[in-house]
Amino acid sequence: MTPLDVTETLAIEVGLRSDEEIVRLRQIVRDHAIAQGFSLVDQTKFVTAASELARNTLQYGGGGDARMSIVTNGIRTGLRLRFIDQGAGIADIERALTDGYTSGGGLGLGLGGARRLCDEFDIQSTPGQGTTVSITKWKVR
Repeated sequence: MTPLDVTETLAIEVGLRSDEEIVRLRQIVRDHAIAQGFSLVDQTKFVTAASELARNTLQYGGGGDARMSIVTNGIRTGLRLRFIDQGAGIADIERALTDGYTSGGGLGLGLGGARRLCDEFDIQSTPGQGTTVSITKWKVR
């Protein structure tokens, strides 16, 4: 099957404008990962990636939204999260994905770490217009 064969159903949208909303998103992601039958390890990976990207959306994007969908593709089912902000954007995406690079005071492991924790990772950003990051975790049914 090709990526075009993916069926996506929007499950929920969460605003990301405070730390409390990040905590809420983490719980929602965990609940949906459990409902989809993900292992504890895969639940933890996806929740960790979601938490990191939600924090980036708030801290660097000035807040935004997370949209979670249930996805299916043949015998696979999964979860997809999109983090969307209208912030400053990322001028050099490859550099931002490099471990150790930070535009803030962190360790510089966020974007690259989130990418490693997921099965699919996509980032689109335009300086001055914002950033959209999409992550997907798959499970064979």
